[in-house]
Amino acid sequence: MSSALSVFSALSLRGRGTVRFVAASWACGLVAAGVLAGAGPAVADETPQTQGGATATIGGLKTYGDAVIHDAGGSEVQVSAGLFEMSVDGGGTLQTYCVDLRNPTQRDAKYHETAWSGTSLGTNKSAGRIRWILQHSYPQVNDLAALSAKAGTKGLTESDAAAGTQVAIWRYSDGADVDAVDPQAEKLADYLQKSARDVAEPQASLTLDPPAVSGHPRERLGPVTVHTNANGVTLTPPADAATTGVRIVDKDGKAVTSAADGSQVFFDVPEDAADGSAELTVQASTTVPVGRAFTSESRSQTQILAGSSESTVSAAADADWAKTGAIPALSARKNCVAGGVDITAANEGDETFTFALMGVEHGIDAGDSQTVTIPLQEDQAYDFTITAPHGYEKRFAGVLDCRTQSDAGGVVTQTLSEPSPATVGGTAADTNLAETGGSAITPMITVVALGLVGIGATALILLRDRKPGQQG
Repeated sequence: MSSALSVFSALSLRGRGTVRFVAASWACGLVAAGVLAGAGPAVADETPQTQGGATATIGGLKTYGDAVIHDAGGSEVQVSAGLFEMSVDGGGTLQTYCVDLRNPTQRDAKYHETAWSGTSLGTNKSAGRIRWILQHSYPQVNDLAALSAKAGTKGLTESDAAAGTQVAIWRYSDGADVDAVDPQAEKLADYLQKSARDVAEPQASLTLDPPAVSGHPRERLGPVTVHTNANGVTLTPPADAATTGVRIVDKDGKAVTSAADGSQVFFDVPEDAADGSAELTVQASTTVPVGRAFTSESRSQTQILAGSSESTVSAAADADWAKTGAIPALSARKNCVAGGVDITAANEGDETFTFALMGVEHGIDAGDSQTVTIPLQEDQAYDFTITAPHGYEKRFAGVLDCRTQSDAGGVVTQTLSEPSPATVGGTAADTNLAETGGSAITPMITVVALGLVGIGATALILLRDRKPGQQG
């Protein structure tokens, strides 16, 4: 095989736009009809492009009140507004607010810590004000009497504080015309909105930079720099280290099993090692910084961190080596500012590394690197598998989720949450779907969901049957 890459690019529009157009848009809360949660990405075995940090599963709204969304057409919808709770993989609990009002929260969705640039916050000039609100309100400020005094209210319950904080966040995250139902919660929301100031994005709880390195046997591949707010991290060497002889070492060549913020580590590859690859995993226990974003590849709405217990965080870095030829190191991350996915390719080999993406050929000289942005439409699923000499293969898959609402427009907001919200001014009874298991609109949702699942299944079959090199 030549040094030119073969790139399989499967792009489709399996996005939320269809859901919004048929079933309207969804406010903050858990989708009560479980069948909709199955309409996730068609490519089931995709690996999210996460740069490290906490990974967690969302539970439900734990502390909340009521809010009213005022649509441009004059309609009003009452929703639940407040704090979600997530369970961290490996131990720990997170509290989050929603920054994606009009998208659904999928039940038990898996979330991972994400830089603002990979979310709608990356293009939101008010993102820093949202972090200010988080730092100066509940639950970071758990002295409700003091918070009430600052806001000029007549007293706040935890539900009032959570609802007022969420409403203030929505006004900046979604530009929503939304009010808290409780007068004290509304007064808190107004105070937070007017008082908010721009605050910088918080650093990640744990990342490795770069997440991929390459080179020749007999070399120390790296450096890989540890960035963390933890006191220290534990390094886990490659699983087959005993067979390959690959070690994780510091700059002096000494084997290491722990590191701290700013530490540089290397993959020490023996001279007689066959062409291959290895992975380093890093883990720590820390509190995740307030203001970190959390996203899900299942299209569940974006969250922002309001509080963290001591939690497990992790990150990984790959190393690839070969004796001759182009030796690529590839990594990817979502770039909402540019509206696509950045694929960074470095070449530590002794030949030019060439590859084609979206019909454009790129060449990277030995010892050089380049970042290529793959433009995508909002809610567009992507799936790139890149192969190269020496058996090298890297897959990048996910969904671009950069906006808080679809461009479909013209739809009436219909809300499902847990508990179910009541439409303001409506005649229907306020039914708790969590208790009854359904409502008058459940059959419609089921039909829509089954249709979407069918479309997703068809797309999956087409994707799996498509051969590398075929056009999408």
